[in-house]
Amino acid sequence: MNVKNDTATPTPGHRLGLDIGATKTLAVLLDPAGATLATRRGPTLRGSDGVVRTAVEAVGALLREAGAGAEPGWSLGVGVPGLVEAGSGRVSHAANLGLDGGSLDLGALLGERLGRRVAVENDVNAAALGATTLLDRGAAHDVAYLNLGTGLAAGIVLDGELRRGAHGAAGEIGHLALDPAGPRCACGQRGCLETIASGAALAAAWPSDFAPPAQALFDAADAGDAEASRIRTRFAAAVATAVRILCLTADVERVVIGGGVAQLGERLRVAVAGALAAQAASSPFLASLELPARLRVVPADHPVAAVGAALLAGTEAVAP
Repeated sequence: MNVKNDTATPTPGHRLGLDIGATKTLAVLLDPAGATLATRRGPTLRGSDGVVRTAVEAVGALLREAGAGAEPGWSLGVGVPGLVEAGSGRVSHAANLGLDGGSLDLGALLGERLGRRVAVENDVNAAALGATTLLDRGAAHDVAYLNLGTGLAAGIVLDGELRRGAHGAAGEIGHLALDPAGPRCACGQRGCLETIASGAALAAAWPSDFAPPAQALFDAADAGDAEASRIRTRFAAAVATAVRILCLTADVERVVIGGGVAQLGERLRVAVAGALAAQAASSPFLASLELPARLRVVPADHPVAAVGAALLAGTEAVAP
């Protein structure tokens, strides 16, 4: 467990946020103004019981470290992979958490254990809310968060509000099929965008035993490897296509790139911005939209999903 503590006892209005991932859970404590007071990182326990235990232990450890004791006023939000039923907090299709195709009433179970109402959201949607805090202290109201992890998905915030869609599928642009003859996607289609523009796609195209595949690929391309350069160019063009889709459908002010591949930092932004510029070279219309200038990359180790979950928690009433 890794805990950072910068303050004294939380008081009513403090918000906790958890980002429960397949292998690790990140937790944050925010004060009523949204400033980060404490953070925690720990392992994720798999299965229904394990996920609930992970959340309860993370909350307890964070509050103990911050000296909260039994303060009644804090609220809790949780971001998890999979489909989340709005309102109930029921999670399904979260195979990475070991739910094995079943569902988990995470909101209700945590509410019983912790004695308060708990907000539960898809992790990418939560990260979209958290990403808005990176932009001029939340001044941007229309933001898309593009997650480049094992797969590719986006969370969309319009007018400062999260957009989930009629079936909770808003932002699932990774499953836009671009090439009917392309590789089979996990969703059952062929040639989906995420078969090119994702961490898993990079790992398949450029396996590495010594460094994360994205880093190894970019390092090799920077060193002059022709095949690595070809793969990087194709990858950057596909990510640029994702950015273009988000900007042309929702005309967001900013697209914030996160996920494991975002650890590349400025190198990723430059590659994608270059691909966007190349795509706009023959189109005065695209050029006028200034898409490269809309790009941002999440800073290394910034817990946007946990922060977003905490912000979401602030909209939930605290149970008596």
